[in-house]
Parts: sequence; structure tokens; C-alpha cells
Amino acid sequence: MKMLPQLILALVTFQQHSPTYKKTKQFFYNLLEDPDSRLKSRFDKVMIASVLLSVFLLIDEVDKPASSFERWFEHLLIALFILEYVLRAWLYNDVHHIILSHHAKALYLNRPMQWGKVIKMIIAKKIEYMLTPLALIDLLAILPSFRSITLLRALLIFRLLKLFRYFKSLRLFAEVLESKQFELYTLVVFLSFLIFIGSVGIYFFEHPTNSQQVSDLFDAVYWSIITVTSVGYGDIAPQTTGGRLVAIGLILTGFGVLSFLISIIVSAVNDKMHDLRENSIYAELQRYKSFVIICGFGRVGQHIAKQLEKHNQHFIIIDNNEINAMNARRLGYLVIHADASKNEVLINAGIKQKASAVLCTTGDDVVNVYITLTSRYLNSSIRIISRANHPQNVKKLYQAGADNVIQPFEIAALVVAQYIGKPVAFEAILGVIREEKQFIMETLSVSAGSMIDGITIASLDFERRKLMLIGVVSANPAHRKHKNSYALKNQHFYFKPPAFFLLQPGDLLVVLGREIGITYFREQLKNSTPKESKR
Repeated sequence: MKMLPQLILALVTFQQHSPTYKKTKQFFYNLLEDPDSRLKSRFDKVMIASVLLSVFLLIDEVDKPASSFERWFEHLLIALFILEYVLRAWLYNDVHHIILSHHAKALYLNRPMQWGKVIKMIIAKKIEYMLTPLALIDLLAILPSFRSITLLRALLIFRLLKLFRYFKSLRLFAEVLESKQFELYTLVVFLSFLIFIGSVGIYFFEHPTNSQQVSDLFDAVYWSIITVTSVGYGDIAPQTTGGRLVAIGLILTGFGVLSFLISIIVSAVNDKMHDLRENSIYAELQRYKSFVIICGFGRVGQHIAKQLEKHNQHFIIIDNNEINAMNARRLGYLVIHADASKNEVLINAGIKQKASAVLCTTGDDVVNVYITLTSRYLNSSIRIISRANHPQNVKKLYQAGADNVIQPFEIAALVVAQYIGKPVAFEAILGVIREEKQFIMETLSVSAGSMIDGITIASLDFERRKLMLIGVVSANPAHRKHKNSYALKNQHFYFKPPAFFLLQPGDLLVVLGREIGITYFREQLKNSTPKESKR
């Protein structure tokens, strides 16, 4: 017997340090408990289908004997239910932590291990789980399989209640009711008192003269319940004056009870509506392979969302302004009405999972800095593009972790300064902004050895090609001598470069023009060879 405690301690110590044990427990946690796990989502769908099929098969057995397939499926499902129940009880708490903590205390105090106390604590924790509502439903869902006990087949309803575990919306509705426990408890007490008075009253007045309809107290209780709920099947009708007065009283008070119940549920649902909407958003995000997080739905955020939608790119909007959130929701976008600078908001939005970029587009530079800091802290590798309204905040945003900082007002000023007096250029730019199909904006890469490698802007003769060069994006330090440069993090954007600007491999040309002209130019670059470029 002395060897048993030592074996138990050795076993729990192995569990504490075993990577295989930890991975196994993490796997089952992801399968059964983790709300953000794709594995759990698939498991829930399988269980929903299995539960519904089992209910239909059990109902089918009422009129005819069960087939061999039905019996086989029922045994398989019950085995799955039992295994799920045991695994959830195992995941509820760590037994080895309890044993090791008591063992550490015993060693520290230099006294024997109190195994009886430890076993009682372990059993108490497991019983605590077994008494939770969902665990009781799980247990009662197994009992309808015992066909020899006819009464247990009535517990079939608990197999349907098991769906609460797999449907997020159903669980949230249960939480809604739980949040109004006091109000519902008050209503149940009042309703029970009302039914008791009505049952006693109708039995007292109707039983002596109308014993065929009100033969016992159960008939009186049945009549009171269907009357107070305003159902009134008509199978029991009061014949005496006293019975009719009781019916009038129950009907009038029943309206008040129903109104009170509806007001409680509506109030609770309104309180949880935000959570319900967010649940549907998170479920939608799980279907995407990747998406962009747009923080702020002002003028800049609206244009970005419109362009992303146009190019079939998935995105989610986070905005703390209720009007902006409503506008985005009206356009059919996925919206979270919350503060994007908070950790839990960005985590729930998927910044650690499938988000590919974060766009900080609010009109407040301080808010953009906080969002950038939080985003970089939560995901060190995600791409962050931030808006800066004031030049003195550009450096702060880069220091906060932004990959690129955009100054929309400075860009607009550069465009106006360079193209003032050139109405054709303005028309082309406005055509792109208005999404007129004849004008598009594209970026073309300068490849090493291509026909434009090592030549000047003047040699390309964009006017002859019926194209307009907006600028060049380059990281080459040789270009730093040129003016009209717009600093990016590791590159510069040279707006309307001069004619002697010498193109280098890796440069990006930002070109504006008609689609046919840009497509033809791209094909020329693609088909060019080093031999042709030397000519």
C-alpha cells in the first residue's frame, strides 16, 4: 500500500512535465472548449447533425421496431456522448495540480501527505462539474437509450437541450435568461401563487356541480395554467358564477404576467444584442482565409473600404463612433462598435490569427498611435499602415511600429502644386477617384535588364504612350538628390520626378492612364530582354 502514493506522485509528476500529455489536453480543449478553434467549430457541426438524427430515429421507433442501423447508430452516439462527458470532466480541472500542490505543502511543513483530504477535494471538483447545468443535460441526454425503462424515454427532450452546448446563439440566449434571474424568479413565484389560487378557487366552485370536467385537483391546475397563459383550449369551461369570476381574474392577471415576461426577455436581449451581433461577425471572419482590419470609418476609412470591396478583399471595420458604425453597417460591412486601441477588441477581431494588415485611419493622431502600439504588441509581424494628420506625428507613428505612414493632406497639396494649370491631368486623377472605367492607376516594376532599366524618365516618352507618370517608389539612395520626395519607412515616393530621373532595378512606376495603354506598356516590359534594353 505504501507504494501506491509513490506511484501516484510519479504519475502526476510525469503529467506535469510531459509535452505529450500537455499537447493531448490542449488538443481536446481546442476540440471541446475553445470558442475560437476551427476544430471545435467542425466538431459542433458534427454533433448537431448527430443529435438531430438520433432524435428522429428515436421518434421513428415509436411506431415500428428499431432497425439494425438504428441500433448501431444509437450505440455509437451513446459511446460518443459518454466519451465527451468524460473528456469534459477531465478538462474541467487538473487533478495533478491539486496533488502536487498538497505534496509541496506537506514537504514544506515536514508532515505526512493527507491523501484523504486530497481525494475529497478531487471528488468535490468533479461533482462541482457534474452539477453544472450543461453537464446535467449531457448526462440526461444519455438516458433515453435505455429502452427497457419507458419513463426514461421521456428524457429525450434533454438530447435536444444538448444543442445549447453547440449553438453559440442558444448559449447566449441562456446567458440572457441567466442575467435576469431575479426578475424571472419573482415572476415564477407570483405565477405559482396565482395558479395555486386559481386552482383552489375553480376546484372549490366547479367540482361539486361540474365534476365531469373538474374531476380532481389536477384538472383544476391544468385549467388554471392554460387560462393564465391565455391559451384556453375550451375543454374545461366554468359553469358557476364563482368559477367564471375566477376565470376573469386569471385572464386579466395573465395579461399582466405575459407582459412582464416579454418585457424581461426584450430588455435582456437588448442588453445582449451587441454580443449577438459580434458573435455573428466573428463567425463570418472564421470563413475568411485572410482579411484587413480598418480602424476608423471616417472619410479615409470609407474610401479604403470601398476600394477593398471593389477588389473583393475581405475586411472588418472597428470604430468607437456609433454614427460611423451605423453607416458602415448600413453599407453591409462587418463592423465592431468598440475602441480599437484595446487589446481584447483587436484579439477578438483576429489580429493574432488571419488578419493580414491593420489600417489606422481615424482622424486623431493620438488614437492612431495607440492603435499602432497595441497592434504591434499583439502581432509583431503584421503590416500596419497609419494615417498622420500632422507632420510632427509621422516619426511617432513609425516609432510606435507602423510600417508605412500616409499623410493625405500633404499628398493632396503635392498634387495641386504639381498639376495646377493642367486640366487634363486633373481630369485623369478625378476619373480614378470617381472610378470612371476609362482611367486606372497601376504600379509597374523596373526589372533588372528590362527595356527601362538604366534609362531616364524622358526616354520613356509617357506622352507618346498616352500615359501619365504620377511618381516613382524607390529605396535606391541615388535618388535622394531629387525633390518632391515623400518619405516612407524604408523607401521614398518621388512625386512627378524630373526628366533626367534615372530608373534603377527595383523601382516602382506609378502610372495613370487608360487600361488599354497600361496593359500594352506592361506587355512590352514583360517581353523585353537584356539584349533589347542595351539597344
